[in-house]
Amino acid sequence: MGVAKAWRFSVISANLALLQQQNGNHSPSRGDGKHHHHHHSHNDCWRRLRSCATQQRRKIPWSLVCGLMLFILGLISLFTGHVASDLEWYSQRLVTHSLGRLDGNRREPIDIWKSKYSKLFYGCTERGRNFAPAKRERSSNGYLLIAASGGLNQQRTGITDAVVVARILNATLVVPELDHHSYWKDDSDFVNIFDIDWFISYLAKDVTIVKRVPDKVMRSMEKPPYTMRVPRKSPPEYYLDQVLPILLRRRVVQLTKFDYRLANNLDDEKLQKLRCRVNYHALRFAKPIQDIGQRLVMKMRKMAKQFIAIHLRTLFITSDLSAEEERARGKCPLTPHEVGLMLRALGFANDTYIYVASGEIYGGEDTLRPLRELFPNFYTKEMLANEELKTFLPFSSRLAAIDYIVCDESDVFVTNNNGNMAKILAGRRRYAGHKRTIRPNAKRLSALLMERDKMDWDTFAKKVKSCQRGFMGEPDEMRPGRGEFHEYPSPCICEKPFSNEESNNDEAHLLEQVTINSKAKVPTKVHGVVSK
Repeated sequence: MGVAKAWRFSVISANLALLQQQNGNHSPSRGDGKHHHHHHSHNDCWRRLRSCATQQRRKIPWSLVCGLMLFILGLISLFTGHVASDLEWYSQRLVTHSLGRLDGNRREPIDIWKSKYSKLFYGCTERGRNFAPAKRERSSNGYLLIAASGGLNQQRTGITDAVVVARILNATLVVPELDHHSYWKDDSDFVNIFDIDWFISYLAKDVTIVKRVPDKVMRSMEKPPYTMRVPRKSPPEYYLDQVLPILLRRRVVQLTKFDYRLANNLDDEKLQKLRCRVNYHALRFAKPIQDIGQRLVMKMRKMAKQFIAIHLRTLFITSDLSAEEERARGKCPLTPHEVGLMLRALGFANDTYIYVASGEIYGGEDTLRPLRELFPNFYTKEMLANEELKTFLPFSSRLAAIDYIVCDESDVFVTNNNGNMAKILAGRRRYAGHKRTIRPNAKRLSALLMERDKMDWDTFAKKVKSCQRGFMGEPDEMRPGRGEFHEYPSPCICEKPFSNEESNNDEAHLLEQVTINSKAKVPTKVHGVVSK
């Protein structure tokens, strides 16, 4: 904010605040209305000052405080030539707050389908000029084998980090092996889930990737590849100190259980951008998966212009605490019914189309029925593509990939958990322009939901909206260093430069505190079934 703009806001707000104060004063007493000469006014002011010392201190209106503070900020900007960014931010909020109060405390409603600020951001992962080209296979330090671990999205993080580790080591990366022995028991290989040729070619300037170690190299080795497991979230220095010497000596090294084995925060931003190039561009799904996923998206689009995708996970109790105690701590995912109530309270009408992505839910159809009653236009991949899915049914990772595509393409993505798919999709949607992503504020909502029978619907909806501030996928939720990088890829998200006209239109850019107006017809009882 420039000096002139800060000063203009200060003076305007101060004047508005003083006008409001004057309008709120009591009218003069009836007795001496005709004798308001100078001496009388002076005595009257003196009497008022004396009475203030003896009477209870009156409450100073907030708008007057805002005006005075902004006037002071204006003076600072006039004499110093600038206002610190934090002061600009605060003055901007004060102006918005003061004008809002004068306008009957009406605030601009949030668009529950799309952030108004999404157009101001874009994904930025381009290679810098100083980013050296990839080492060729023959001149690299050796071959890096990676054994990924976990389900589809956990392995996705491992593959992404494997590329970065190969870059750190100046190694040739062999296409990672997927996990065939975990809980999901899916024997799919990389080529069955991802477009392997695209993966290799897209990253050719970053890291040299081959499909396997050449036979000539394997025959020349005196010992089999050296196998090791690195600690979780190891920094680049660990790989250079502990892995590189072995790689140089043995030529081929295999890293096992490779999930979250690279530090979350890397000082080198170029490596963070490489992570994003891998995750958001190089890891493209194989054509059969991509085709069926896009067909499901098209079917949803034919039925509705906009739709919500909901990723549900069943409750698992892994501690000694009861379900009620875990819920009080905010550790339990909301039930499908509770997710539905949250969405209705936020303003989504019951004719909204929803796509539910999940594995087997504990309780099956009985658990999902309340959500279906709240949103009758309820669809799953099984409902939309029953016959087409038959070839995918034995493979949990391929089914998860189909859900991933539909959730990624949805207008609003909602999840009741903090699992790998939820985190990765949240990060991807931020990278794609802060597409609306709703994550329940589980701790506050759980307490509210336990008390929902004690309040009417309007009160409940108002409290839900309050709970969800900061959990709606707005750009200002992004803070460098916050959470897992795959969920908050801040180095890969840039703000577009905008003109003075755009600046005036978005004066309170990212800082407006807005309420969410519900357009849906709602019941008077929170625990009842919502209808139109």
